[in-house]
Amino acid sequence: MVRYLLNWLGLGTLVGILSGSASALFLALLSIVTDFRDAHLWLLALLPVAGFGIGYVYHHYGANSVKGNNLLLEELYQSQNPIPLRMTPLVLLGTIFTHLFGGSAGREGTAVQMGGSLADQLTKWFSLDAESRRIILICGVAGGFASVFGTPLAGAVFSLEWMLNRRFQAQSLFPAFWTAFVAHWVCEWGWGIGHTSYAIPEVASHTLTNLLWIIPAGMAFGLAARLFAETGHLLGNAFKKNIAYPPLRPVVGGVMVAIFVYFTGAYTYIGLGVPRIMEAFETPLPWYDFLAKTGLTGLTLGSGFKGGEVTPLFFTGATLGNALSSWIPLPLALLAGCGFVGVFSGATNTPLACTVMGMELFGYEPGIFLGLSCLVAYIFSGRGSIYTAQLVGWKRFLP
Repeated sequence: MVRYLLNWLGLGTLVGILSGSASALFLALLSIVTDFRDAHLWLLALLPVAGFGIGYVYHHYGANSVKGNNLLLEELYQSQNPIPLRMTPLVLLGTIFTHLFGGSAGREGTAVQMGGSLADQLTKWFSLDAESRRIILICGVAGGFASVFGTPLAGAVFSLEWMLNRRFQAQSLFPAFWTAFVAHWVCEWGWGIGHTSYAIPEVASHTLTNLLWIIPAGMAFGLAARLFAETGHLLGNAFKKNIAYPPLRPVVGGVMVAIFVYFTGAYTYIGLGVPRIMEAFETPLPWYDFLAKTGLTGLTLGSGFKGGEVTPLFFTGATLGNALSSWIPLPLALLAGCGFVGVFSGATNTPLACTVMGMELFGYEPGIFLGLSCLVAYIFSGRGSIYTAQLVGWKRFLP
């Protein structure tokens, strides 16, 4: 036991420092390019050019890095090949250019891939066995997720729930939590990188009637999660089927995104969309916001641009919850918060992690509403997942 603790204190600290520092650099660069793009919206016209550059580099130099998060899952389930170190700079720069030129994408995928890629290098440096390698990959995911969102508890739970679906192992607990906290401390305190703050100012009383109203809301969040996942997969498959040369796929996708945004003036939906997420907690928004973000993110990522899906899922859920406040007699911000984590839960099959994340972000008072929303959304999302390689447990029996 002492040897186990000392071993994972050391390895977890190393992974935490690496993943936390990578996330800090990524978040700092992302803030810079987002501000620059918002001040120069004409950059959207160059999105197809950026897409060709990203597609060309990944096609000729990316090897299996192009699989993204699915590569981490595949290596966890059946270890075959080391995760290449090149994944870190490729996904970092690919995501930065995607955001600079107006693609609709997130940041979780980038942080998780960087964390997993950097962590797996320790497998070679310390000659880790297969079981230790699985744990080190979990640590990398935990560190990347925790540091990019400022949610260490959720980062640890997400890595365990997402990567060990049906194969939970107790020896992964301590390394995952320790790494998540180290990465969070390194990013926020060591490098001084802050995170977005959200709030639910009014929480409904915990009556049976109010709790029952979360059920139809959770059903809607689950269906939205499935729509989000299947839109991405459908568009991704369509691009692969109809465009043989991979670097041309993001060119076509970039043209489609740029034309849509230019002629509709839908600049709200490019990039992360954090300002709109904040608005969803404060004032009524157009009901179609969640559909627009789903479609643009599907086009962006499905055609080959880089970035994560989680922040777009936050956007989709928060704006859908905002829209539902017109029919469901619960506070607007509460429904936005429930959608924020509920759609995420349904699209990633991680209801426990999303509940924990909701309480880290919004406080413990709305916890029962958040947890119920995540559970119902998880059930009603069916077998859908934004990660094609993810094991979905009992949900494999669903349509």
